[in-house]
Amino acid sequence: MAAACSNKIIDVFWHEGMLNHETGKGVFDSGTDPGFLDVLEKHPENSDRIKNMVSILQKGPISPYISWQHGRPAQVPELLSFHAPEYIDELVEAGKQGGKMICAGTFLNPGSWDAALLAAGTTLSAMKHILDGHGKLAYALVRPPGHHAQPKQADGYCFLNNAGLAVQLALDSGCKKVTVIDIDVHYGNGTAEGFYRTDKVLTVSLHMNHGSWGPSHPQNGSVGELGEGEGFGYNLNIPLPNGTGDRGYGYAMKKLVVPAVHKFEPDMIVFVVGQDSSAFDPNGRQCLTMDGYREIGRIVHSLANKHSGGKILIVQEGGYHITYSAYCLHAILEGVLDLPQPLLCDPIAYYPEDEAFAVKFVEATRNYHKEMVPFLKGT
Repeated sequence: MAAACSNKIIDVFWHEGMLNHETGKGVFDSGTDPGFLDVLEKHPENSDRIKNMVSILQKGPISPYISWQHGRPAQVPELLSFHAPEYIDELVEAGKQGGKMICAGTFLNPGSWDAALLAAGTTLSAMKHILDGHGKLAYALVRPPGHHAQPKQADGYCFLNNAGLAVQLALDSGCKKVTVIDIDVHYGNGTAEGFYRTDKVLTVSLHMNHGSWGPSHPQNGSVGELGEGEGFGYNLNIPLPNGTGDRGYGYAMKKLVVPAVHKFEPDMIVFVVGQDSSAFDPNGRQCLTMDGYREIGRIVHSLANKHSGGKILIVQEGGYHITYSAYCLHAILEGVLDLPQPLLCDPIAYYPEDEAFAVKFVEATRNYHKEMVPFLKGT
C-alpha cells in the first residue's frame, strides 16, 4: 500500500498542545449552568472531536497516505500580517489574566492562548511546506478554529484566523492570486473580511443561510456581500438553503465554484473544511454525508491540478459530531487524493434528499453573479 501511494501523500501538520484549549461545559456553547440539569454537555468545540480526527488518520484505512509533520507556535509578529496590533494585545492580556469570554460562546481560558498560537503557527508551517516545494498537499489539523476571526474581532469560537494568515503568507511569498474555498456550515466571515478589498484573493464560502448572529458577526453571508473597492466581486457567498445535501452541494460546486475558480486562475488554493455541514452535526442544519464530502474533495483536487500545480492547503475549522466529523474528514481527504474507490464506508448516513430548492437557489445565484460580478460576466 505504501509503495502504491508514494505519489499520493498528504502532509498532516499537528501538535498535541492544541488539546489544551479547554472550553468547559454548560448549555450547548453558553458556558452556563441553569441549576436544574443533572448532566451538562461539553462545549461543542472540545478536544474530543479533534482526538478522533487524529486517530482516524493514524489508524484508519487512509493512514498509509498520511505523513505526519510537527506543528509549532506562531510568533506574535507573524500575527500582524492579518490582525490589528491592538486586537492581539487584547488577546495576550486576556491570556495573562487567566482567560475570559471574548464574545458569545468563545472562551479564552488558561491554555487557550498557547493553543491558538499553535493553531496559527501550525497552519503557517503547512503553507510554508507547500511554498518551499516539500509537498503539494498539506493539511493543518488545528484548533481552536479560525475562519470567523476578523482582523480586529474574535467570533464563533475563533481567536486567530489560521487560514487568513496562511493566505497572506502565500501572497507575501510571491503567489499572485489565491482562492479560498470554505465549506464549513457557517460563513467564513473573518477570512472574507480580511481580504474584502483586494482582487488578489477570491474567497468563496458555501454555508447555511444563517445570517448575522450578533455584534461579533455583523456580516450576513448573503450573495450581495461581494467585496469593496478593488475587491468588489471577489467575495462569493453561497448561502445554501438549510437542509441542502450531497446533490445540492455538488450542483453548487459545479455551477458556481468551478466556473469562478477557472475564471480567476489562482496559483494557490486554500481549502477550508468544516464537517459541521454534515447531516448529523449539532451545530448545523445541512445534510452532507461522506459521499458528498468526498465529491467536493475531488472537485477541489481537479481545480488544483488545473490551476495551482496540484497545490492545496487544507485548514480544519468546525465539525462537532464527535464520531461522524472524523469519518467525514476521512472522506474529504480521500477526495482530495482522488482515490479511485472509497476506503471507508459511511456508518450512519441515510437521508432522503430533495435538491430542487437548492438547484433553484444556485441558478438564481448564477444569474446574479453574471449580472453583478465583473470578472464573471459572460461566463
